Amino acid sequence: LLSAGHRRVVSIMDHLIGIVGDGYALVAADRKVAHSIIAVKHDEDKILPLDQSKLLGCVGELGDTKNFSEFIQKNMALYALRNGTELSTHAAAHFIRGEIAHALRSSPKLCNMVLVGYDKDEGPSLFHMDYLGGMHKMNFGGHGYGSFFAVSLLDRLWRPNMSLEEGIELMKKVFAEINTRFLVGGSTFTLKIVDKDGTRTINLDDNMTA
Repeated sequence: LLSAGHRRVVSIMDHLIGIVGDGYALVAADRKVAHSIIAVKHDEDKILPLDQSKLLGCVGELGDTKNFSEFIQKNMALYALRNGTELSTHAAAHFIRGEIAHALRSSPKLCNMVLVGYDKDEGPSLFHMDYLGGMHKMNFGGHGYGSFFAVSLLDRLWRPNMSLEEGIELMKKVFAEINTRFLVGGSTFTLKIVDKDGTRTINLDDNMTA
């Protein structure tokens, strides 16, 4: 079994970034899965669609992230079936935060998350959540070592009401910065969007590590 410190180091080797724009939200995650010094695979999708209008990016210990994110997805689907309506992004964020906080004292989950969603009344939104149950609504945010470089870049270049084209270009700059500055470069990324038309994956040029 990995020690708590070792598990923490493994978890922050991931890169998870999200931003909110004009009528949309983007979330991106690297595709690498590592064990110790070994890269196990390079095609992992760390962004799970919770329903037609929400995406959950989840990084950390692989077993925890898979188990917990699918647990959230299935329980939200069950709620929709029982009540005839889906949770709003705000309500989903509180549900996820509550489950993480409840598990802290029994079966802690090493999951760091970015939830993005689109609601007809509220528009796009992003919630930043960590493995200790902290939650904040933000315009942009991230987890892992990559976020150290990304957040400073986003703080300088992000602005309200960015068009989709501008948002994608900004995310490309973030990917390039991570691969230039981070000691362990060469990451490839999955980029997904949620807007009034639902969720989908954005295909990027191969030379931009799509």
